Amino acid sequence: MTLLGNVQEGEWSVNVVTEPAEDGGFQSTIYVSHTSPDANFEHAFRHDRKFGSEREAALDGLRDGMTWIELKMARTIKV
Repeated sequence: MTLLGNVQEGEWSVNVVTEPAEDGGFQSTIYVSHTSPDANFEHAFRHDRKFGSEREAALDGLRDGMTWIELKMARTIKV
């Protein structure tokens, strides 16, 4: 089964899709997007960890996506 998760904060959105890892466990792919009148921004990345359950993979992926947004808004990272 594949779990999907979504968190929105203002103009930012985080979507997560989980999938079985090749060597057991589950991984998630994280999609971060920002929508504004000036321009739209999208960034996707695969979570670097594997989890024992899809629930753990989805929740940690959402958490990492929100952390990524915080770093981006603080201008700590540039993409």
